[in-house]
Amino acid sequence: MTLQLRGHITLPPHGSGGFDHGDVHAATGRLFVAHTANNTVDVIDGERLEFVRGVGGCPEGSGVLCMQDADALVFAAARGAGKVLVLDATSCVVRNEIAVGPKPNGLAWDKSRRHLLVADVDDFSARLLEAPGGTTIASTPLPGRPRWCVFDPARDRFLVNIREPACVVALAGGTAEIVATIDVSVAGPHGLDLDAGADRAFVACDAGSLIVLDLTRDQETGSVPIDGEPDAIWFNALRNVVYVAIGKPGLIDVVDCRGGLSVAERVTTEEGAHTTAFDAERQRLYVFLPGSSRAAVYEEVQSR
Repeated sequence: MTLQLRGHITLPPHGSGGFDHGDVHAATGRLFVAHTANNTVDVIDGERLEFVRGVGGCPEGSGVLCMQDADALVFAAARGAGKVLVLDATSCVVRNEIAVGPKPNGLAWDKSRRHLLVADVDDFSARLLEAPGGTTIASTPLPGRPRWCVFDPARDRFLVNIREPACVVALAGGTAEIVATIDVSVAGPHGLDLDAGADRAFVACDAGSLIVLDLTRDQETGSVPIDGEPDAIWFNALRNVVYVAIGKPGLIDVVDCRGGLSVAERVTTEEGAHTTAFDAERQRLYVFLPGSSRAAVYEEVQSR
């Protein structure tokens, strides 16, 4: 399989800055991305591949997370306002604004309890909230600056990347108490995603490596060099690959995860393009291009 460019979606122009994080609402194919430079959450129609609208009131937008359930909620962290917006994925209406810590960033969702974890890059804490109401259940100090986070349902815990000391912290579901710390051998854990079917996590590190963690033993089991400092990553379970966004020089490393790790493909994007979103239903990868204010749309096709 190989990534093939299908086309581009024009987004509202901006000055300096760009995009931060994006996610896809699978049922509708709608894509939501933090357009940090414009203080908006931009909405894209994934069926028509068209820009729909920008939702304002999201200063320094950072983390975005779509709920894949009947409520069709979208959470968007606003670092510049210390809040998380709760959007309706269908109407794009802001249903609530939750006051959190000073600079919320990483988001993870516990579907069974309907709890949202918010990792803060200013006070180095993780706040567990009841959502969409926003009641704070717990606040946990972290050992360093957090990056992205995910929920690991098989072990009923959240995983949070910590830049320094390089590690992944596990927080108990329901309480957010620290229950494990997994050391990472490479500096700067950043992007994070799960392969739930194989009980493993992937950690993309600033020092230029993709690390694999065995979640049954909480141990690092492998690594592969990547071509620069990464940001967002996505695991494609159907193809058994990880997409790693690298802003400089501007490319996607496609890491084959069958057996030993290897970079199977490198796709040139645009300088500064570190934000991506993956639509597993449609096998489509969106890459956000800050220099040209566009989204590049790639699809997996059978290689010849």
